[in-house]
Amino acid sequence: MSDPLRNFLDKTKPNFQKEGAWSKYFPLFDVFENLFYSSSRKTSGMTHVRDGSDIQRVMAIVWMATFPTMFFGMYNLGYQSLIAIESLNAAGQEFAKDWHWPIIEFVSGLNPNNIFDCIAYGAVFFMPIYIVTFIVGIFWEAVFAVVRGHEISEGAFVTTVLFALSCPPDAPLWQVALGISVGLVIGKEIFGGTGKNFLNPALTGRAFLYFAYPASWSGDLSWVAVDGYSAATILGLSAESGYQFLPESYSWSNAFLGFIPGSIGETSTLAILIGLAILLFTRVASWRIIAGVLLGTIATSYLFNIIGSETNPMFSMPFWWHMVVGGYAFGMVFMATEPVSGSHTNKGRWIYGIVIGVLVVLIRVVNPAFPEGMMLAILFANLTSPLIDYFVVKQNINRRNKVIYAER
Repeated sequence: MSDPLRNFLDKTKPNFQKEGAWSKYFPLFDVFENLFYSSSRKTSGMTHVRDGSDIQRVMAIVWMATFPTMFFGMYNLGYQSLIAIESLNAAGQEFAKDWHWPIIEFVSGLNPNNIFDCIAYGAVFFMPIYIVTFIVGIFWEAVFAVVRGHEISEGAFVTTVLFALSCPPDAPLWQVALGISVGLVIGKEIFGGTGKNFLNPALTGRAFLYFAYPASWSGDLSWVAVDGYSAATILGLSAESGYQFLPESYSWSNAFLGFIPGSIGETSTLAILIGLAILLFTRVASWRIIAGVLLGTIATSYLFNIIGSETNPMFSMPFWWHMVVGGYAFGMVFMATEPVSGSHTNKGRWIYGIVIGVLVVLIRVVNPAFPEGMMLAILFANLTSPLIDYFVVKQNINRRNKVIYAER
């Protein structure tokens, strides 16, 4: 039975190949073809490794691994927002209704006990952010692919979803477009594209927005998608009076499950761990990096617990609290394990992970101006990962040379 779409693509493809009328735009044709069909070409020769994995498969797995975090994030965003609306209405306070509200009134109610209402409310705020991020991100990827004459990398699909999940739910869409542009262009494309960037593109764009527009992106106050409503974050309250004095709604179990305000993808440690299980089972993520981050976090937090401080309550925060608040879990699972900007040697991955674990606690505890820490910890580790791998490889070479000289 003939395939009309396959026949159409086969008939059109010569126009996009070498010496074709539209050969310059082959990357655009290629991404459309790969959307529906996989390549029939197979590698041959002794130098090739036979494996079913490729960039397209790896990126698809990472993208799907974000689904638990994404869907719970939309539910929790709606749940937290609808509870805030109930409290404002009970107090007789009004709140501004922006362009989201006609859509909200059309697709959902305002009942925080209704799962559909919560998901719909959260989706109304998240989907525009994701759509803008995706369109702008793919645009830049296509521009550089056409100019360079290579295929459009599937890495942009993962970068856009990770960036969108790290955004505040009420982020201005023009800032979202600017942030993903900086992340992809400055953080990746100017260095040659996928495989040549030394910084995580999603975090690069996120860091740019944090420093350029700190009022909207610093996270000093909990992000709830209700204009005029704000509350302190767990990290903010802990830095002020200690985690022991958090309100009942900010219990450890609520933080682990994700029933706390925050950016869309960072609240539920449980949902993130489900994604981690997928990444580890498929061997997309390195367990050594995860173990290194956990080891660095536990050791550093214990050290601060032992030292103690009468003026800084953050010294007393144990490691199990650090792991469920802020962007710790999301950054560890989806950002730190990014294969291009992280270390590539097994020993280097341990060191790379430990560096992140140490730095995130150090920044959270010692630096009063930045309560989060995970974003800067990973970016700093990105900068050191080439140096880490260099010394690991050099050490291996020196050790082998000593063995060779000893045998002579």
